[in-house]
Amino acid sequence: MSFALELSSVSKLFGEFRSLNDVSLTVKEGEFFGLLGPNGAGKTTLINIIAGLSRATTGAAKVMGFDVVEQFRDARRSIGIVPQELVFDPFFSVRETLRFQSGYFGLKKNDDWIDELLHSLSLMDKADSNMRTLSGGMKRRVMVAQALVHKPPVIVLDEPTAGVDVELRQTLWKFIAGLNQKGHTILLTTHYLEEAETLCNRIAMLKKGEVLTVDTTPNLLKKHASQTLNVQLNGVLPVNLQQRVLKANVTDGRYTLGLSSPAEIEEILAQCRKEHLDVLECSIDKPDLEEVFVQLMNGDSK
Repeated sequence: MSFALELSSVSKLFGEFRSLNDVSLTVKEGEFFGLLGPNGAGKTTLINIIAGLSRATTGAAKVMGFDVVEQFRDARRSIGIVPQELVFDPFFSVRETLRFQSGYFGLKKNDDWIDELLHSLSLMDKADSNMRTLSGGMKRRVMVAQALVHKPPVIVLDEPTAGVDVELRQTLWKFIAGLNQKGHTILLTTHYLEEAETLCNRIAMLKKGEVLTVDTTPNLLKKHASQTLNVQLNGVLPVNLQQRVLKANVTDGRYTLGLSSPAEIEEILAQCRKEHLDVLECSIDKPDLEEVFVQLMNGDSK
């Protein structure tokens, strides 16, 4: 199996502070991989090590099989980074910015690909505009184009949709999902957990520089979250169902019950009918990644 990214026992110290502690991860070629964690978990430090912007105190990192220290040039050519910060030169136009970025990788006469990027990211009408005149959302699109201008097989997105509007978010994800379908490996960090749940094949969760879990999204939901049944009754819930209650408003007859499997729904409703209770309302809430995230960050690994 070929790995796009390999991290082996990576630790990073800043003086006495340990930002990363013995992190080992692998991301397969063509995978859409999510890296989640609260602020200060070490996500950006990990990305900086992968990008060669910071050196691990111990351990090793590889991009497409190239060591990020010993084979820096090959590793750097293999990766495109979209940073959190909007970093740009205020004296260049959008097209000039992308031409200069191409030059850093020794690429000449790259205008056809630049035009394709501008079109795909809805930047064509801004191609000759100065960078400092662009809105924040447009600058964010240019950051994505910069990361892709040398056609890297691995793309790292560090909070790419932070502070952008819904339209831009949808445009970016449609474009990035298309790149992934063409074989590009995507590593994503985001605080929008619904994005990670929708897009990512596998997810790693970090806390205080350590990996808490790595698994597919369906497995994470299955292991760490459960479905819930919301019912409103014309009376008090039967005693033998009380142990299932997660939340209750007895005055209104509203209850939220935990489920181990959907098959238990009929058992619960049958018990209510047996007690001559009418079910006035009934709905099912599916588990989501936010529930899993909160549980793991609070130390509940079940």
